[in-house]
Amino acid sequence: MHCRFCLAVVGLAAVTISLAFTQAPQDNKPASKPPAAAPKPKDAPPTGEKPPLPPGWTEADMQACIEAGTPGPNHAYLAESVGVWQGKCSSWMAPNTEPVSSECVSTITPMMEGRYIKCEIKGDMPGMGPFNGFGINGFDNVSQKFQSSWVDNCSTGMMQGTGELSSDESTLTWTFSYHCPIAKKQVTMREVERRTGKDAMTLEMFGPDPKTGKEFKMMEIAFTRKPGVSGTNTR
Repeated sequence: MHCRFCLAVVGLAAVTISLAFTQAPQDNKPASKPPAAAPKPKDAPPTGEKPPLPPGWTEADMQACIEAGTPGPNHAYLAESVGVWQGKCSSWMAPNTEPVSSECVSTITPMMEGRYIKCEIKGDMPGMGPFNGFGINGFDNVSQKFQSSWVDNCSTGMMQGTGELSSDESTLTWTFSYHCPIAKKQVTMREVERRTGKDAMTLEMFGPDPKTGKEFKMMEIAFTRKPGVSGTNTR
């Protein structure tokens, strides 16, 4: 956030200097010859050159901020999932129970010129009614981690997570933290995204049993992308 603020200040300074150069002083007195142009400040950058760096900054500092905000291959990886996906869900409320089946629709759209994607899911939770939620996923060039935030209509807490991509780029494993209403403490859960084809992927969720603390499989969703808008491979 500090880097973004400083970049905004640098950009504003450049615009201010440019306006100062282009606005000639007004003179209502008649003159036999055009008034002389106002002298430029000695420390003003020549036209077309970069504005001066903030005090104490180096070119490397500025370059680091630029690179932090530049989309790369990992952002392109996320963009490949853009589209509308039909999902078939199996849910387990507790270990060693029969799964409950339902369906959902996931709509994934790009954001901020490819820096993030937004995932919106709508469906029905058997016995609980309509479900809807959305998450923002991205890749932080500084921490070198995938990052995600999730909210839905089944809670009032925001779930935060980081992800790791497998070496063959087929599996993205997320670790999320949230506050369990039964355990009354912060717990973690895993989500495993597997791309099984160009228009097919699965999502598995594993979390702790609030009574025993042992991990069990909570949900599995098999997604199929609908024909139409889809992500393109730009990597």
